[in-house]
Amino acid sequence: MKILVTGATGQLGSLVMEALLKAMPAERLAASVRDPHKAASLKARGVDVRAGDFDRPETLPQAFAGVDRILIISTMGDNATRIRQHLNAVAAAKEAGVRFIAYTSVAKADQSRLPLAEVHRTTEEAIRETGIPFSFLRNNWYLENDLGTIQAVLGGAPWVTNLAKGRIGYALRRDYAEAAAAVLTGDGHENTVYELSGKPVTQDEVVAELSAVLGRTVTIQHVDDETYAATLRRAGMPEPVVSMIVSMNQAIRDGALDVESRDLEQLLRRPPTGLREGLQALVARLSR
Repeated sequence: MKILVTGATGQLGSLVMEALLKAMPAERLAASVRDPHKAASLKARGVDVRAGDFDRPETLPQAFAGVDRILIISTMGDNATRIRQHLNAVAAAKEAGVRFIAYTSVAKADQSRLPLAEVHRTTEEAIRETGIPFSFLRNNWYLENDLGTIQAVLGGAPWVTNLAKGRIGYALRRDYAEAAAAVLTGDGHENTVYELSGKPVTQDEVVAELSAVLGRTVTIQHVDDETYAATLRRAGMPEPVVSMIVSMNQAIRDGALDVESRDLEQLLRRPPTGLREGLQALVARLSR
């Protein structure tokens, strides 16, 4: 069995590769990357490194050739770009005769109001239409997404949020990566949809845990959308990004990431990393 991971040098992909290398011989693993030079360390460990660019679909059939199972990691960019890239990858996987597709989606993709959910709904539908057995890994939210806010707090700023009482099922990127590796290497995951989530918490709960980690009280400021947008602009974010983040947070307030699920725990065969432990790890990273 040959397993391939796309975007294998990215933030999530590199962690998936590490988990896979612990579970199986390197010669059974392949990595599809835009720039093979950036995957030199994987090649040195025996991984089959291949050039594959979702924006150059002619590169993908060869990149995916001889693969039994593939993990398509969702890309970055605007919705139209991501949809085009993902559909290129799905079509190439079918052409190459891949027998199982795992895909990193988003929480409640089929009904979510998150602006980015359109990308994942469209990709999930395309994968279903291939007739190839699949597993949709609906990742909730990376705790690492709040690294910038944590860094600001370490510098003395308050925790500013427009999420009100919206709950998020945070988990560390490493936990999501290990869950993906478990699906790729395990049996019985055909045609499954996993809602991968930590325990949903509010921003007040996150700040309480961060206060415990830091040994001091962190101030939280709940603001409206207009004030939050102004804060993002002052931080130097371009207007399209500001609008996207505000829209995302509106959907989160309405429950887009409020998912109660044990799927992540079951795939990991252990509880996901707890919120306080995860925050400790991120604070330690920022403090180096």
